[in-house]
Amino acid sequence: MLQDYRFSHPLRVRYSEIDGQKIVFNAHYSTYIDIATTEYFREVLGDNMLELAETHTLDPVLKKITIEFIKPAKLDDFLDIYCRIIKLGTSSFQLEHTITRGEEILVEAEVVQVNYDTESGKAIPIPDNIKQKILLFENPSSH
Repeated sequence: MLQDYRFSHPLRVRYSEIDGQKIVFNAHYSTYIDIATTEYFREVLGDNMLELAETHTLDPVLKKITIEFIKPAKLDDFLDIYCRIIKLGTSSFQLEHTITRGEEILVEAEVVQVNYDTESGKAIPIPDNIKQKILLFENPSSH
């Protein structure tokens, strides 16, 4: 399953992220997923995320997140947050994330984001050139 991912981002659990049970507090996994998504787009589209948002080209917002907790992460664990886009719509895309500690799967998540124009307050289409970059990254042998 992890071989289906072409991107992952490493992260080390910090003291401020654990709770009274000495495991990562559940809300932090959403942050980990957000960090990995940002780094995924940096890898696929380059280092101009802020420019894409400011020009109303690509500025995704979270529509839905589903997180399945399998095993807890603990202080100082080294995690890998795997990220991939599995579906591209007109203005939205669906991602899958898997968080691991070594070979052990800790969390699986599904995320839906929508390309959003903050000025109009509405969803806007994802530009074709960005879709092509995503498709080429996710399926390099099909192009």
